[in-house]
Amino acid sequence: MIDRSKPPPLAEEIAARVVNKERVQQGESVQASPSSINDMSAGRRGGLRSHQGAGGRTLRQLRNQARQRGLKGQSSMNKEQLEQALTR
Repeated sequence: MIDRSKPPPLAEEIAARVVNKERVQQGESVQASPSSINDMSAGRRGGLRSHQGAGGRTLRQLRNQARQRGLKGQSSMNKEQLEQALTR
């Protein structure tokens, strides 16, 4: 499944990485990095790291999103201010 919120080449790369990681974890791949072998499955990871929990998104994630949207003054905002600005 391709993530429609990303540009097509990036979405395809992300999808390919997920498939490759799942193949490594099931022993279907010849080469594997330690992080691919030792990390949890993509489905479980996505649910746990969706940043909708108590802490929400990190300050770095909020700043990156603000930068992508062209928000002015984002570098001097704190986490709460960024969250408010991004929900507008």
